Amino acid sequence: MYHTIEFVSDHVIDLEVSRTRRLERVLIRKGTRVQAMIKPGVVESEEGPIEVADLFFEDGTATSCVPFDWFLFVD
Repeated sequence: MYHTIEFVSDHVIDLEVSRTRRLERVLIRKGTRVQAMIKPGVVESEEGPIEVADLFFEDGTATSCVPFDWFLFVD
C-alpha cells in the first residue's frame, strides 16, 4: 500500500535506481511529497534505538534507513 509522505526538512538520501547501478545521492527538499510503500524497522545508534523506514517509491526507486522524524504522513 502506498502512502503520501512529506519530508519535514532538507536531506540527502542514497537512492537505489537499479540493483546493477550505483546508488545516487539525491537532495530531498523540505515540503516534498511522494507516494511510497513503507517498511518500518529499528536501528541502534549511540543515543539508543531509532525508528527508520525503507521507502519504495512509485517509480521503482528505493532508499533505506530513513528516520521516521524526517517525514510525516499526509493521508
